Amino acid sequence: MNTVPEDRGGQIAASSSSTATPASDAQRVLPTLLFVHGACVRDAGWWWSQMIGPLAERGIPSAAVALPSCGETGDALGDLTADVQACQEAIREVDRPVVLCGHSYGGVIITEAGAHERVTQLLYVTSVMPDAGQSQAEMIGAEPAPWLQPGKDTVGVDPDMIRDYFLQDCDEATVEAALARLTRQSLAPFGQPPCEIAWRSTPSSYIVCTQDLATPAETQRARIRAGAHHVEFDAGHHPFLSRPDAFAQLLADEIKAARAATP
Repeated sequence: MNTVPEDRGGQIAASSSSTATPASDAQRVLPTLLFVHGACVRDAGWWWSQMIGPLAERGIPSAAVALPSCGETGDALGDLTADVQACQEAIREVDRPVVLCGHSYGGVIITEAGAHERVTQLLYVTSVMPDAGQSQAEMIGAEPAPWLQPGKDTVGVDPDMIRDYFLQDCDEATVEAALARLTRQSLAPFGQPPCEIAWRSTPSSYIVCTQDLATPAETQRARIRAGAHHVEFDAGHHPFLSRPDAFAQLLADEIKAARAATP
């Protein structure tokens, strides 16, 4: 297990290339990181926007995937299959190997989409790692969390509880911008298990966010599958909003470590 010390200081929705590839990686091109966001939010590119520059400085281009189930690709809300297809389309648009980073619900998507032959690594962030036949609803329990606002076919979230439990370590401007991007999402994906289980054959890391008030650290640790690299990071549920530079360093370290271990 690694612990990152605290510092003080789509359908690709957003992307960046970089000319700052470190000399040590000159003979091997670093992969592109595709970020897959969590539930009940829209504007995928905004959620990842603070990470583009810090990752590019470390030689890693990155992008965010827009999800049909959150209404980011059209009027109709898609299911898990549609979200996986959107992720796979983003993979096909990239001209280099791909690392998938799934945040929260996004972990379900990368578990299936990560079976694509171009994917070299999976990064799970305060997420779930479902096995065959397991949906997210099955893994987190039948009773809805107190911040969820389920309807007949969609689900939303309580903004006040998102502020207090999901964004407590973000500055006020970021909190307000995040709350403005909450949305209702199709209920369908939460009851659907992934059709393929990529973490069984693809190098994977699970990043425990130790200050997450919505999914406590001990709950996250219990979700880590055998064989996954376990890393701890001092942040709440959205480390890419609260500590983007330190989180970019963590991701770069995980990517380079996996590359070093690959013949």
